[in-house]
Amino acid sequence: MGAKPFLNNHNHNNNEATAPAPAPPLVLGLQPAALIDHVARVDWSLLDQVPGDRGGSLPVAIEELELILSMVKTHINGSPNEQLVIKSDAKSHFQMSPDDQLVMKMLAGGSIANTVRGLSAGFGVSCGIIGAYGDNEQGQLFVSNMSSNGVNLSRLRMKNGPTGQCVCLVDDLGNRTMRPCLSNAVKVQADDLTRDDFKGSKWLLLRYGIFNVEVIQAAIKIAKQEGLFVSMDLASFEMVRKFKKPLLELLESGDIDLCFANEDEATELLRGEQNANPEVALEFLAKHCQWAVVTLGPNGCIAKHGKEIVQVPAIGESKAIDATGAGDLFASGFIYGLVKGLSLEECCKVGSCSGGSVIRSLGGEVTPENLQWMYKQMQIKGLPVPDIPK
Repeated sequence: MGAKPFLNNHNHNNNEATAPAPAPPLVLGLQPAALIDHVARVDWSLLDQVPGDRGGSLPVAIEELELILSMVKTHINGSPNEQLVIKSDAKSHFQMSPDDQLVMKMLAGGSIANTVRGLSAGFGVSCGIIGAYGDNEQGQLFVSNMSSNGVNLSRLRMKNGPTGQCVCLVDDLGNRTMRPCLSNAVKVQADDLTRDDFKGSKWLLLRYGIFNVEVIQAAIKIAKQEGLFVSMDLASFEMVRKFKKPLLELLESGDIDLCFANEDEATELLRGEQNANPEVALEFLAKHCQWAVVTLGPNGCIAKHGKEIVQVPAIGESKAIDATGAGDLFASGFIYGLVKGLSLEECCKVGSCSGGSVIRSLGGEVTPENLQWMYKQMQIKGLPVPDIPK
């Protein structure tokens, strides 16, 4: 069976008289496979039992993912807080201990999902997502989490099969160890894409990944035909290291308008060159992209547009509970700045407020309390706070 009709009955072949179509989202995110994150606070005794390096991201089969999840549940139940209380709502599913110490959270995940959800819920920018989800419980959770945050899902296809999942284990220092299971997950293919998916939008956001390179190339081609700007995130230093040639081809095509890289990815991009450092990498990216941004973790970020280069410090007031989504939410803030016509420095400052807000709690979604914290930081810095209807 192929893709089922589009969500929300936005079927392109429907000839019946219908109400006027809603305005296309300003920003589209391409995440070929919907993903559910299982985020848990754990201590090092559990991390030592999980195969693979601590701190990295290592793909696993579904059997291994389920084994890790059962280990986490046993680990949590064996802690002093004897029994877990299960709480859930449209936005995410929680497992809480009786003292309200959040220990397990299930929510829509994936870098692009994090960015568009942040743009929609936190900044009031109209966003849609292009991708596919499975006809199972995890797929429904992805749909309810994204739609409750105002993301347009009319370009999200339901397909027969499982939805992607990822276990994110967060230690006491806020560092995460990730075990994604995407090998058998349903996903959007290059020939699923149509011009109607992109028509009328202004930005396409995507994340580099060798397993999605065909659909990425197809999406970029249509986006450019429709006059969209294209933003790309470099994903991980492992992805850059192993699959540098196709990445360089994408960058050198001139079709990428905005590129985000973290310090490790930027350095990896130029590994083997004499001066492989973030500043040189920024110059390299800026040769091929209108806007280039390298995030430096606690040291803030550097960015270049045309001849202008800025360096903006990280927001000092943010305590890192979980680093998941920091780069994704930085991108939300930066793109909000571009959409609002802010200066390069202001875009970076909004990005730093946004990235700083998500690391204050578990998972890649900004809580209502941390949204208010972000707006306050933006006010202090003289940045335009979004006017979001309640």
